[in-house]
Amino acid sequence: MMDLPVSVIAGYLGAGKTTLVNHLLRHNEGQRLAVLVNEFGELPIDADLIESSDDGLISIAGGCVCCAFGSDLIGALTDIQNMSPRPDHVLIEASGVALPASIAASVRLIDGLRSDAVLVLADAEQIRRNARNTYLADTIERQLSQADILLLTKADLVSEQQLDEVRDWLRSTHPGKRILPVVSGQIPISAALGALPFPARHTSAADTVHSQFESIVLRPDGIVDADALGAALANDPGVDRAKGFVAGDDGKVLLHVVGNRHNIEAASGDHDIGVICIGLKGQLDPARIRSLPDTVRAGRAVE
Repeated sequence: MMDLPVSVIAGYLGAGKTTLVNHLLRHNEGQRLAVLVNEFGELPIDADLIESSDDGLISIAGGCVCCAFGSDLIGALTDIQNMSPRPDHVLIEASGVALPASIAASVRLIDGLRSDAVLVLADAEQIRRNARNTYLADTIERQLSQADILLLTKADLVSEQQLDEVRDWLRSTHPGKRILPVVSGQIPISAALGALPFPARHTSAADTVHSQFESIVLRPDGIVDADALGAALANDPGVDRAKGFVAGDDGKVLLHVVGNRHNIEAASGDHDIGVICIGLKGQLDPARIRSLPDTVRAGRAVE
């Protein structure tokens, strides 16, 4: 059985974490999501999504669940890992002042779990002001620096010029970070979580991408150096997420790319070869991306 992916959703108070969680639950594209929140006192789940509630576990429409973990995050993750049926992906909604890297480190302590991504939300209207605040600056800086992908939220509340200015500021202060503008949490699950099997359950790849995003499917012929291909995709400026199966030296492997990070794991079961690459519309270069498998051969990169 492949490792269970876990994503951390972080960002300062009011950045839109709850809005994002509810959007992903409503548009889970057939995925079973488990959401972990610190306490149910500030329940992040929209009331009309809740089917039942019992002993710290909330059942949500579409086979998803929500659990409170209090101070025992590792215990809650272990419980979720042992659920039947097992979720496809776990979301941890961090508190507004939490440092996501420490949460991701806790995930890595548990066998059978994989830290999929750290998503840090930044309010397009407030982030620069908060970053200049003497009392908030250190927390804001550390949250932003620990992101795999920065979601620039509430993009509709600022002008195009202001949005460009905030994006340029983030690029200058945190170079190399992938920055995705988001309105009302509306981002496809495949771009936010990389949770989709290949192909998506009950959904074609073309149907999974929001109008702001686009996708390219790679189907490498023969054996490739999966690690080298992952590194090439992670370094491609147009690819924000990628996931799929390729043939490696030791059989099929599952390849994950999130922002500038990638990893591979042995694949169990029968899977079609293919890697779906997702990015903002207009930034993906199909010719360049489709040429990448030809630059990596089994065991070495092509000179």
